Amino acid sequence: MGSNTVHLVAVDARTGGHPTPMSDWKTTLRLVELLDDDGNIDDRGIKKLTSAVGEASELAVTLGCKEIMPFATSAVRSATNSHAVLDHVEKETGVRLEVLSGEDEARLTFLAVRRWYGWSAGRITNLDIGGGSLEISTGSDEEPDLAFSLDLGAGRLTHTWFDTDPPARKKVNLLRDYIDAELVDVSRQMRNLGEASLSVGTSKTFRTLARLTGAAPSSAGPHVKRTLTAPGLRQLIAFISRMTAADRAELEGISSDRSHQIVAGALVAEASMRALGLEKIEICPWALREGVILRRIDTGLD
Repeated sequence: MGSNTVHLVAVDARTGGHPTPMSDWKTTLRLVELLDDDGNIDDRGIKKLTSAVGEASELAVTLGCKEIMPFATSAVRSATNSHAVLDHVEKETGVRLEVLSGEDEARLTFLAVRRWYGWSAGRITNLDIGGGSLEISTGSDEEPDLAFSLDLGAGRLTHTWFDTDPPARKKVNLLRDYIDAELVDVSRQMRNLGEASLSVGTSKTFRTLARLTGAAPSSAGPHVKRTLTAPGLRQLIAFISRMTAADRAELEGISSDRSHQIVAGALVAEASMRALGLEKIEICPWALREGVILRRIDTGLD
């Protein structure tokens, strides 16, 4: 249960195997945009979330899943009425969502990245931009040395900062300054550990940004190397920040569900790369979901 979507992935899991999806279903919620002024998930959000979880649970039964691992991330984690929402969803659907902490989210994503690239990659720095939060991690093993989560998600910032379409230039500049300030302490700690051998971006936001700057489409498969460069990202921001969401949705590589928040996502990506001194990152197809599955496989399967 992410801040943008509810996503069900059915996996034929086995010890030593890779988490290949056998079935993949998702529905868009934009839950992070359904918070009231007090930070509560509003009635619409609770209703949409409950319905989506119920539908996913029924589909899991239909698919014959032996085990369900339901978890929620930033939007539910940060909501003032989080416990009440979880209780309501469980009462109506029988599913109790586990809320991942921001640090756990960063650590599990890092695990997926490490498994994808292997030990030969050396120290890895990973960035992941979700709808509600930004996760940053770095390390040389499967457990990162540092893992952070900041409320700098693309959907959250769009909802909070932008009130026109396209966003006003002044608001774009103010948001850029805000993101820079939020990253000062994290980037200082990360830089103190030294330069990473490999810098990586995960999440739909990074995949979209890479595609918009010329990377191969998803139809080319997960094993095609995709990169995002700082100069290319800066040029992209100058271009898309002057467009309406409807116009951005016409660009190849971006969906209508994401077009409204891609400017904020691009600003977070640019600021993160600048703060860490990264001129280029590789796009990893594995992220949080794969990390959760891999950790479960590691615990042993019956």
